[in-house]
Amino acid sequence: MYNPYNENDRQERYESTARAYTPYDSPEPPKSKNSSGMSGSKVVALAVCCSLIGGVVGAGASTLIGGKSDSSMIYQGERETSELSITQVDTSKQLTAAEVYAANVNSTVGITTTSVTTNFWGYQTTQAASGSGFVYTDDGYILTNYHVIQGANAVTVTMYDGTAYDATVIGYDSSNDIAVLKIEAEGLTPVIIGDSDQVNVGDTVVAIGNPLGELTFSLTSGVISALDREVTFSGGTTMDLIQTDCAINSGNSGGALFNLYGEVVGITNAKYSSSGSSSEASIDNIGFAIPISSVRSIVDSVIENGYIAKPYLGISVLTVSESVQSYGLPAGASVQEITAGSPAEKAGLQVNDIITAVNGTEITSSDELVEIVGDSEVGDILELTVYRNGQATTIEITVGENITSMTQDYYSAQQSNSTQQYGQGSNSGMPWGGW
Repeated sequence: MYNPYNENDRQERYESTARAYTPYDSPEPPKSKNSSGMSGSKVVALAVCCSLIGGVVGAGASTLIGGKSDSSMIYQGERETSELSITQVDTSKQLTAAEVYAANVNSTVGITTTSVTTNFWGYQTTQAASGSGFVYTDDGYILTNYHVIQGANAVTVTMYDGTAYDATVIGYDSSNDIAVLKIEAEGLTPVIIGDSDQVNVGDTVVAIGNPLGELTFSLTSGVISALDREVTFSGGTTMDLIQTDCAINSGNSGGALFNLYGEVVGITNAKYSSSGSSSEASIDNIGFAIPISSVRSIVDSVIENGYIAKPYLGISVLTVSESVQSYGLPAGASVQEITAGSPAEKAGLQVNDIITAVNGTEITSSDELVEIVGDSEVGDILELTVYRNGQATTIEITVGENITSMTQDYYSAQQSNSTQQYGQGSNSGMPWGGW
């Protein structure tokens, strides 16, 4: 029997591609148990759309209750000597796409959600949606997209061998489109976490997921098309994503994007799509994935602490536009709001200050400031160059910690969601403003 803690077994997992993929020697993956009654969401013309499929299927709901185990194990690939406090796995051998699939298909899961709403006539209707995810730890922590479970009253996780589990939403970060689930299972095979900061344009990658909610555990392959691609969704959320030409379709949301060393480097979450009109050029193979390194600390914080901790200054900022700069104001991030009691207030920042540099590095946009703060550690001191009333001044600010516990808010929202009118629920198949 395969032992996830045994290095020899782990190596065998990569090299023995001729053996069956499941412990039951099933020649084909089981069909999705939740494929009936689901309809594909309409594509949005020349827009970014989530890779989630949904439809209205009936009535019924359940309430979820949170829970957390004491310890978890994570595998991380290593090709150079480094000090790690987690289990190290040798991933120096480059694999074929078939080997990557064989090593990780049992770590891939299908995710089905249901949400209950009350329609205009007072009848309850149940909306179903399907997505993908992957095993993050051996004791049942699952990683997926937030928009996959957004608004759900019940979440089911299905393994490659057909075993289905009721899942609990442990925590999520909507701004980064990630969610952590927990199932009651032990001895699972986690994926190997890679370093998305080390990927390059042109690197070969593969995605494993459940396109259309029916073609379960499918593999698509391609390359990294671009890095740090700034994508703004119709709801106003902006993310820096990996662009890939791997086929990313409805149902792939939340699945893993692997490099050829068998490491997860991204979480697939969106694609560009056209409406299919004959007057528009078709859009092919423009998919996106969340860089795993950008969300790793958030996921670990949810699992270890039960909350999300982020560095913050306590300000709301906007980019100084070129039209405003034409009146003599400098480029930078203009302070719009300051949170009472925040590090920004304590440091003496004021509304309408324009932050033009951080630690001597010039910034020209609010996104640059957000990225610098996000890369900082709690307790770091940032030296801000600030333009105020026609003069430049320097302000030192100590980075604070913003702690957010989202789980209780999530379940409270689901109780409210069950009484919303049809069409106003958050899990309509096109969350985040309908992208």
